[in-house]
Amino acid sequence: MKQEAFFGRPIPHPQAVALFSRGLDSILAVKILQRQGIAVQGILFMTPFFNAGIRERENDFITAVNRDYDIPLCVVDISEEFLELLQAPAHGYGKNFNPCIDCKLLMVRKARDYAAQWGAAFIVTGEVLGQRPFSQRRDTMRIIERDSGTTGILLRPLSARLLPETIPEQEGLVKREELFDFSGRGRKPQMELAARLGISSFPSPAGGCLLTDPAYARRLKTIYADCRDSHHPALREVEMLKYGRFYHLPPASFLIVGRKQAENKRLLQLAGDEDVIMRLAAMPGPIGILCGTEDKMKTAAARVVQHSKGKNLDEVLISWSRGSRSGTFKHVRSKDS
Repeated sequence: MKQEAFFGRPIPHPQAVALFSRGLDSILAVKILQRQGIAVQGILFMTPFFNAGIRERENDFITAVNRDYDIPLCVVDISEEFLELLQAPAHGYGKNFNPCIDCKLLMVRKARDYAAQWGAAFIVTGEVLGQRPFSQRRDTMRIIERDSGTTGILLRPLSARLLPETIPEQEGLVKREELFDFSGRGRKPQMELAARLGISSFPSPAGGCLLTDPAYARRLKTIYADCRDSHHPALREVEMLKYGRFYHLPPASFLIVGRKQAENKRLLQLAGDEDVIMRLAAMPGPIGILCGTEDKMKTAAARVVQHSKGKNLDEVLISWSRGSRSGTFKHVRSKDS
């Protein structure tokens, strides 16, 4: 398995490791403990589906969080592990292709491992009991503790007084009376606490996981079905699914056709040597990226031409390249089209 990419430098001797999601709840969870004098190290996990917007500017983001909230942060890219998890999550999917429970389990396990590595005593999350119907029910929260090996050391400061005491509370490291009893989907208690703590700027509470988007989820589910008996899709492939028009070319192939110049540019950046890059040889038009076998090139060419000014021509010359190889061929319009 590919080694995860790690950005930032942890503070010396943190007492707790906090899952940082960029949202208000995770900010509040850290600030509550910092007010008790506890040294908290934030950690943000990144995949193609959430927190992907900070990719290639991770260190700038770390600096901004430290400046704006006085929260020390590290960023860890867990894309490879997450792509593998998506093949068969033990606790299933949500409404679309979102494995919410297994996602949280993966992140808590990783946080536990880093806590052990850094000598931290417990793990912190910004979860609120009952806020999310799938992953923040009382029974689900117990499952996450049990299956991640963090029973007794997973502290949720915003709802702690509605939950069993954790070891750091029992041992006096954390003052339970200074924790909270928030529950449900309402945001008013968090907003009031933010005002008391002087936090006036924070991201909106919207979800933000691409796997909950029905259109994207359908695309991803389709290519995972093609990979059912083999390795998971490549990172570049799941990134390409965010753009253009998608055509499934079974078995085990798909085509992305750019819709505008910016998408064409991005698709070319993402394409690897394994992919077939297709375009109209004699006129401007969309870029097509064929991920799969070359025997689908003629079918793919018809789709590319369909979205170009050449769609009414009897013949259109197509140029293609795959790694160091390249060539041209004619697409001939069907008499029925």
